[in-house]
Amino acid sequence: MTDHALRLLRHHAHLAELAAFPFDFDLDRADHVEPVRLASGGPLRPVAGDGAGGTYFVCADGSVLYADSEGSAGIIGSSVDEALEIVIGLPGWRDHLDLSPADGPEKILARVAETEEEFREDYGIDEARPQLRAALCLSERSPVELIGMLHTALLRTEPDFLLLNAEEGCAYDLLDRHPRPPLWEPVLAQGRADLAALRAGDRTVWDATAEDPVRRRLALRAAQFDRADGDLELLRYLLRHETRSSMTDELRLAAVLVGLQGHPEDLSLLDEVRETDFDTACGLSEMPRPGADGAALREWALGLDEVFFGTDPSDEPSDTWTELAADQGLTELARTALIRRLDAIELDQGTLRRPDAPKTLDTSPLSSLAHDFEQLGDLPQALRAQRLCAALQDTAWDRVSARLTQARLERETGQLPQAGRTLTVLREILAAPGDDTLRHWQDVNLGRFITKEHYALARDLADANLPEEARATLAAAEEIRGELSGPAATAVRELAVEVAERVGDARDLD
Repeated sequence: MTDHALRLLRHHAHLAELAAFPFDFDLDRADHVEPVRLASGGPLRPVAGDGAGGTYFVCADGSVLYADSEGSAGIIGSSVDEALEIVIGLPGWRDHLDLSPADGPEKILARVAETEEEFREDYGIDEARPQLRAALCLSERSPVELIGMLHTALLRTEPDFLLLNAEEGCAYDLLDRHPRPPLWEPVLAQGRADLAALRAGDRTVWDATAEDPVRRRLALRAAQFDRADGDLELLRYLLRHETRSSMTDELRLAAVLVGLQGHPEDLSLLDEVRETDFDTACGLSEMPRPGADGAALREWALGLDEVFFGTDPSDEPSDTWTELAADQGLTELARTALIRRLDAIELDQGTLRRPDAPKTLDTSPLSSLAHDFEQLGDLPQALRAQRLCAALQDTAWDRVSARLTQARLERETGQLPQAGRTLTVLREILAAPGDDTLRHWQDVNLGRFITKEHYALARDLADANLPEEARATLAAAEEIRGELSGPAATAVRELAVEVAERVGDARDLD
């Protein structure tokens, strides 16, 4: 597909006027109501807008993303030409976002006819449409075909074209409400394919799957949700290889799936797996020892299966699927799910309330999100999660720890003044904690980490040619280092000397 029609609109004012009225595709309105960006970081070029404050953007592959002024967005065409076919052929397309080919021609044609009749009362679409189509060399398609094109385009919005508010980082809602596959379906697709090949006895796939840690985990997850009596041999094979990754959830899963078969002869294999290393010995400590009977083995496996696993992928924690998506390189799929999760928490922090203590918030989901975003390389979203996490801490220790991570992320994203302000707040908490959780901070790793972050910021400020701020931060670092216990102070001495020299160089240049 091409953008031939867009070039014609830009070179012929009378065609641009016709597209703007009555079809509300106005080249002079290509200025969105707020700064936006794609979560993927891809280019986004505004080309037109409408009277309701919506904007048409062209993405890297030519797809057209429409964003309204109310915080919703969606792909409406694979190119500007295709988007214009829909805008011109369905001037009331925004009222048809709920339609799909499944509704059938009769319903689609009736709905479109009703909408166009309303348009005819105010606009001369019957005269303008064939004229503009012909001038732009656009195909004349039936409403049924256009609804099919629009529906297909809308379903492509996520994960590759998730639109964010560029300043706040939160995501736009989907423009439509059509159902999408659950996250686990695309994530588990490779595992299902490998499981089928394993069951077919393809030894090449057996070796390739067992040797690849990600494919191995996916195959085990596929076996978790599609259990078959004939899987015991391949489960044993995958279990032996999963020991290479030490105590993973999938190692426990493989042990459970083998144990559910209730064969006493598997106890020696399971015991060997347990003794792989210290972590596996701890993680599988409750497993029956060799000499137990099959009933005891099965009882153990049933207990863990009920607590940790089960047969419904929808019951699996969402972290399982985002981690497996990221491990497969399905970065945008993982990123989209994580951003939607963070948005939901930001919108309703009540979701963090502990069931056993409703007045207390469990902020671990936020720290997990910050970690997951950082693993994806998305530091802005990691910082967004960490800032909210820091704001919700109760104890002095937790407030300091959370702000320490926040300052690091701010520094690593180049927000040096913000990092400096965060460390100032951190020092204020150290000076007046309000509880006794920080009474030994000078003697433990926290004190060393705080000092190192101050030195790191002082160095980066010097490198950014901000000598005054660098000196102030260095002075704060030296003051904190003076409060550390002997071993902790010694551990940061080399860094202190290095940064002092660098800041001194910056001072000399000032």
